[in-house]
Order: sequence, then structure tokens, then C-alpha cells
Amino acid sequence: MKRLTFILVLVLVAALTLSACAKPAEVKVVTDATFAPFESTDDKGNLVGYDIDLMNKIAEKAGITIKWENVPFDSALAGLSSCQYDAAIAAISITDDRKASMLFSDPYLDAGLVVVVNKATTDINGLADLKNKTVAAQLGTTGEIEAQKIEGVTYKPYDSYELAFLELANKGVDAVIADNPVAMGYIAANPEKVKAVGGVFNNDQYGIAICKTNVELQTKINKALKELTDSGYLNELAKTWIK
Repeated sequence: MKRLTFILVLVLVAALTLSACAKPAEVKVVTDATFAPFESTDDKGNLVGYDIDLMNKIAEKAGITIKWENVPFDSALAGLSSCQYDAAIAAISITDDRKASMLFSDPYLDAGLVVVVNKATTDINGLADLKNKTVAAQLGTTGEIEAQKIEGVTYKPYDSYELAFLELANKGVDAVIADNPVAMGYIAANPEKVKAVGGVFNNDQYGIAICKTNVELQTKINKALKELTDSGYLNELAKTWIK
């Protein structure tokens, strides 16, 4: 009996030791690093931006480690829908259609959409003037959804907003519909080439998308996100990345 008790004690000690030494759970997170200032790459190829800092801080709070993957936006959403990834953060607007195939965290930023035109354009002053125009947006985005709703529009999809804005600067399209924070970042860097017209429309909010079966991860992310919001971290993050 003493021998059995001794063995059980050893097993318990070993289990506790292994538990204490266990690594945090690894979570596969996907992004599309073409959405500066939310996600992009620096000169060394490292992921940087508002979303990257936010997700890394959430992981720290939630006790998880992140394995990052960088793929095109539409591929990121498709992979997340099939739970190829655990989570996705890439300035993703929370929509009812997306909720059908994935979970979302609580919103972390109000976004909205805006129309951007070439600096020389004078006949487009907002969304109502895009009828029968050539309008661009990034594949898989809410900007694409809105562009395709416009009567008579010739819609041109691009793999990234960077390419769409470049085409606009070269007068290859009449307008781009983009998330307001993303558009403002590009306009600030290229004020002599493009400008925003009209006001911000719709009530888009960004959220972290999560594999639809992983409610536990959703709970962890929301808990960490609330703590960061309450502490003022998101305000500081906005001052750093969103000018």
C-alpha cells in the first residue's frame, strides 16, 4: 500500500510539473498584410500595424501563442470559414453574411466606407455620383459589396487596396470604395494624387474573426479585448497607427 501511495504521489508530482511547464496554446492567426496602417510588412518582412499589435497583446493577455500566416484577404476569409485557421484579423468588417460561417469578437473599431477619387476629378462628389462609373475595391471586402450594388457600375476588383489606389492615381478607374481608416492612410501619404469625397457611409465595425466551432477562443479573445479597452490600450494604439 505504501508503495502504491508513493507511486501515485510521483505521478501527481510529474503531472503538476508537466502542467507548469506546458507551453501556452498555439493559435493559427491569418492576416492580409496589405491594409496599412492595420497590417503590412516592414523592410525586414515583419508583420506590423494596429491589428498586429492588438492581436499580439490579446494573445499575451489570453495566455496563447500565435502562429501568423499572411495570405490574400479573400483566401483568409475562405480559410477561416473552413476552420483552416483559428482566427483572422485584417480590418475585417462584421457582417451578417460573414456571421453565417464564422464567429466574431466584440467590435474593436468603428470603420465605415468612403469614396476616393483622383485629385483632378470634379464630377464625383460622393456615392450618388458613381452610377455608370468604373469603380474599384479589394476582392472580398465590404467595399466590393457596395461597389457591386451601384446601378450601371463597371466594377474592377484588385488583390489589394494598394493596387486599386495606384490605378486610381493613374486614372485607370473613376473611384475606389474603401474602409475609411485605410483610405485616410493612403490619402495622407499621397495628398497630391487622390482625395476623399462625400462622407463616411454605412456603420462597419471591425472584429476578429474566429473559427465557428471555437467558442472557447472567442471567449478568451473577448475577455482580453475588454481588459485592453478598459485600460486605454486601444486608444494608445490608435494614436500610434491611425493618424
